[in-house]
Amino acid sequence: MAANPVYPVIWKDDRVLLIDQTRLPNDYEVVDIHQAEAMATAIETMIVRGAPAIGVAAAYGMYLGAREIQTSDRHQFLAQLEVVAKRLRATRPTAVNLFWAIDLMLKTAHQTSGDVAQIKAVLLETAQTINADDVRTCQQIGDHGLTVLPSQPGKLRLLTHCNAGALATAGYGTALGVVRSAWTAGRLERVFADETRPRLQGAKLTAWECVQEGIPVTVITDNMAAHCMQRGMIDAVVVGADRIAANGDTANKIGTYSVALVAKAHNIPFFVAAPLSTIDFAISDGSRIPIEERHPSEIYSVGNTILCPQGAEFYNPAFDVTPAHLITAIITEHGAIAPADLQSRLQSLVTA
Repeated sequence: MAANPVYPVIWKDDRVLLIDQTRLPNDYEVVDIHQAEAMATAIETMIVRGAPAIGVAAAYGMYLGAREIQTSDRHQFLAQLEVVAKRLRATRPTAVNLFWAIDLMLKTAHQTSGDVAQIKAVLLETAQTINADDVRTCQQIGDHGLTVLPSQPGKLRLLTHCNAGALATAGYGTALGVVRSAWTAGRLERVFADETRPRLQGAKLTAWECVQEGIPVTVITDNMAAHCMQRGMIDAVVVGADRIAANGDTANKIGTYSVALVAKAHNIPFFVAAPLSTIDFAISDGSRIPIEERHPSEIYSVGNTILCPQGAEFYNPAFDVTPAHLITAIITEHGAIAPADLQSRLQSLVTA
């Protein structure tokens, strides 16, 4: 079946339109965002989620905050813009794209000459550029992924964890970008999507995206991945990332580390698909990546149904860190890079 491309963050008619991902797959609803605080809330409540999409949303949030500032004094404007940035930074601590986009918007504001009106106009242009660049980057990631996926007589069966698709980016996706490119190239047989407890992004969002485009998808529970690998049902794993340390250690949705360990045990390649903006060279290794902890209700309830006995305690980290030695390659918009080569490769790109 054919489907229109999915774009979870759109600028239209002086406002931001977000697909409400908390309503999928049963309901497709679009939320209008007019103010920076509304954008912060949308990020916190996961109306918009996925590191690249969060970055794009935060960029627009910075512009919306700038638009609300009522002063013509440049210094006062920049000071108040820092307050907007502080609020947006506090929304999701693990996704580095959030901080990258906010820092870029602040840098743009400080470096733009002219009056406050001019700065605001340039901030909107910058947010729109971040948006468009992310779609293009994801398409490049998808195409580069084709060069490193296993070569074999039959079509590929890929496993993914969480959602790193169009919904998690400005469009097309990172891990699902690789899947989409493989499907378009006629190399994909099927996607296996881990359900991804506790918020079920794989079951709800990855499966939804695949169904929209007619890509064969099988949803499995998180604890079935090892069984499927043992039975020879998986040829490669492709996941996204929320932050990558300088040494290649990668933070992604909780449960990713388990999948990587099992893939290693079965000699199955494990790929991370992410833009260079997800790499945080200020962090030496994964032990320094901040891990967001979310409300325990995500574990003990589904909708209005309580799953656990009263009196139990809960631990709900949203992410875990996969060590670099478990990662076959990191697929970026500049090609697939071995984790150990990240810093030297980036240096070569800067000096090229």
